[in-house]
Amino acid sequence: MIDSAEAEVALILITFGGLFLIGLVADLIGRHTPFPRVTLLLLAGFLIGPAALNWLPQFTQNWFSVLTEIALAMIGFLLGQKLTRTKLRTMGYPVLAMSLGVACITTLLVFTVLSLFGVPIVVALLLAGIAPATAPAATVDVVNELQAEGPFTDSLLGIVAIDDAWGLLVFSLLLAVAQSINGIGSVADVLASGIWEIGGALVLGVALGIPMSFVTGRIRPGEPTQAEALGLVLLCAGISLKLDVSYLLATMAMGVTVANFSKHHERPFDEIKGIEWPFLILFFLIAGASLHTEELLQIGLLGIGYILLRVAGRLIGVRIGGWLSGADKRTRNWIGFALLPQAGVAIGMALLASQRFPELSNIILPVVLGSTVIFELAGPPLTRYVLIRMKEAQLD
Repeated sequence: MIDSAEAEVALILITFGGLFLIGLVADLIGRHTPFPRVTLLLLAGFLIGPAALNWLPQFTQNWFSVLTEIALAMIGFLLGQKLTRTKLRTMGYPVLAMSLGVACITTLLVFTVLSLFGVPIVVALLLAGIAPATAPAATVDVVNELQAEGPFTDSLLGIVAIDDAWGLLVFSLLLAVAQSINGIGSVADVLASGIWEIGGALVLGVALGIPMSFVTGRIRPGEPTQAEALGLVLLCAGISLKLDVSYLLATMAMGVTVANFSKHHERPFDEIKGIEWPFLILFFLIAGASLHTEELLQIGLLGIGYILLRVAGRLIGVRIGGWLSGADKRTRNWIGFALLPQAGVAIGMALLASQRFPELSNIILPVVLGSTVIFELAGPPLTRYVLIRMKEAQLD
């Protein structure tokens, strides 16, 4: 007869084993259907979660925040690999212009149209500030699943890498304006907080990336250990959270530093890629389990309008930015469809906005959570379709 402690450990091990096997099945189905494994994992998580079959033990709800931070820290670091001096010289200005166009046009379109249709100015500002946020984990996983390579894929990953930096800047600015309209704090205080979150993250990433560049390949001659790479990535994420700066931007800045200054720069990235997928399986499954049908039912006309305006803003913004920068016509016409996923960063912004404006939480949260369900389920298949259409997916 086992005691309660052993029974709990047994349940945890069974849960881990079952979730990893679900990830294996999702991967296999994804190889033979048009559905990306991200979408399949989210749907599987929804089915086994409390909204449907309720098979997941209660303790898994406590894993989500930690898994989110670990998964996004790895994603941020791997995105940094795409921003080397060589690649930036090749695609830098178009990527910068398209990402800036997406952020600016999406924000302006959401705010302007919602305001014209009578949505309160503060609500319109907050939703406009949240709209540019993306879901780098979902986009990157679709690219990895298809083993996509080429100029279009490089541009897509480049935009995803810096998209959230623009999103954080825009959100900080509009949150400051909304608070000043409501008489909550000063614009200067909120802007200073936003600048610290972004600037502090970049400084931290570079500060840890420089010693990582030197250490890489030297602890074990010619080859870094997996512990070395993972330890520094998680250390960067943990210090970021402690300092209240963006851990996604900090780990990305660290990745950029290593990619540009390390002699063996590809090796730590290969080590992280080798252990990333198990964490992403848990992350996407538990993210799916946290989805609720009630959020979709509460979305209403405001939510539908927000979804349509965000889609239109991204498609128009990337075309304008691409046209102004001289980007390839096919790239600027199609890349917007691959930039629709939206997840954790947007939810975090919505929670912060609800904390600052508790009286608006019953408007902001249903719209953002409901639209996130749609963007997370529909966005990855669109990204997959575009990569295949651009003939950069390495399919069997």
